[in-house]
Amino acid sequence: MRSDWILDVLTDLKTFATANDLPVLAEQLDDTAIVALAEIASLHERTQNNAHGDEQGSGGSASGAGASGHA
Repeated sequence: MRSDWILDVLTDLKTFATANDLPVLAEQLDDTAIVALAEIASLHERTQNNAHGDEQGSGGSASGAGASGHA
């Protein structure tokens, strides 16, 4: 996927946060990576459905993943 670079950036940021004793930021970056994965998967699914002429069923259910109230 062409969006995978963002996951690498988030991993690098988490590594930096962990190495610099920023555990809350490291945890938040984990949550952010989960959201990014869900949105990338949803985008990929919508792209595949549109390429096959199927415009129903994508529903966007993955877009809420990770938004569990962590601030």
